[in-house]
Amino acid sequence: MSWNYRLISLKGIALVGLVISALAPPCALSAASPPRDELALPELIQEALEKNPEIQAARNQWEASAKRIDQARALDDPTLQVQLWNFPESFNVTQTGNAIFGLSQKLPYPGKLALKGEVASRSADIGEQALRGKERTVIARLKQAYYDLFLAHKAIQIHHEQVTLLRQFVEIATAKFKAGKGSQADVLKAQVELSALHQHLPVLKQRLETAGAALNILLDRDPRASLGIPKDLREAQFTKTIDELHELAVAGRPELKASELAVQQRERAHALAEREFYPDFNVAFQRFQNYQAPDGFGAVFSMNLPFAFWSKTKYDARVQEATAAMAAAQADLHTIKNITRYQIKDLVAKVRAAEQVALLYSTTVLPQAEQSLVATQAGYRTGKVGFLDLIETERALRGFQLEYYKALVERQHRLAELEQVVGTNLEPHG
Repeated sequence: MSWNYRLISLKGIALVGLVISALAPPCALSAASPPRDELALPELIQEALEKNPEIQAARNQWEASAKRIDQARALDDPTLQVQLWNFPESFNVTQTGNAIFGLSQKLPYPGKLALKGEVASRSADIGEQALRGKERTVIARLKQAYYDLFLAHKAIQIHHEQVTLLRQFVEIATAKFKAGKGSQADVLKAQVELSALHQHLPVLKQRLETAGAALNILLDRDPRASLGIPKDLREAQFTKTIDELHELAVAGRPELKASELAVQQRERAHALAEREFYPDFNVAFQRFQNYQAPDGFGAVFSMNLPFAFWSKTKYDARVQEATAAMAAAQADLHTIKNITRYQIKDLVAKVRAAEQVALLYSTTVLPQAEQSLVATQAGYRTGKVGFLDLIETERALRGFQLEYYKALVERQHRLAELEQVVGTNLEPHG
């Protein structure tokens, strides 16, 4: 009976081996397949700046606002007048007693057109900063999508490494069972663990596709377009101080510059509102043609009266509106300065925290987990450790590896946000 049981068990092990081989990834084929190109982040950034539709829309809006400057500085169109006086009841205009041909031009009070041009110029400058801000936003999102793609690739890589290691565990368990030092249950436990792992693979692939689609959309590509593999991340230490970053933000953050320009625009609009109390002029030159009298010339000069008591209230209200708008712009500038200080401090803390976590994993947790796995494997071979302990140790190592890469990606995510806040790159793109 013992020999028959052993024969049946060996057949079961062989069957399990076939199942595992079917479930395991085709390592030989993967190794033979050509390597995919490395995905270069600087090239992706340049492509996004050229093709991203959000950036293109912001650029077109800026160009449109720049065209308003000349419009604001230009005089109103001149007016051509033709007046026919005293024509006969037969409506024969060729016998008109008097014909007056005139050309008139409205002339704003000196300084008004210049102020209107300055208001439009500041609006165009704000549009330019909106473009720069959109560029920084897209670059930050692009970097985050790039690092998400990196993490998705690493998760699949770790998954396949875990499958390969479990196959080795099966071989060890099988060898022990054949030698009469182990149980068939250990082989079956490994097979169950492998089956569970393969259930995770579709989810990992879906995350990979999602990260790739997000990256492609920012590049204005087809979401299904193939992508290379992002470059490996390395640990780095962020050394810039909060004061240095604040200086960079004051000099380079587009949103901060736009807010400062908005204050200047409101100041010019306030000056223009005050200048509206001064009259505008209208000058006309006329030519008189008379039917039964000598021809001649004429001139007309007129102006509006904004200081009349019945119209003064309108201009007072316009100045008050401009004053309130100027105060609101100054409050907005103060708010964004405060937000910038907070964001810098918050993101620097998050970047450095992620660095510390990654460093802890690389210098302490991962080496200890690897040593623990080696010791557990040796203990299982000698029968001092159970198979479940071996599985748990291996699972913990792979989990720590994934957490290490998550910490690296978390650092890059927060660094991308910090670069968006200060308005410039803080580290070279590898």
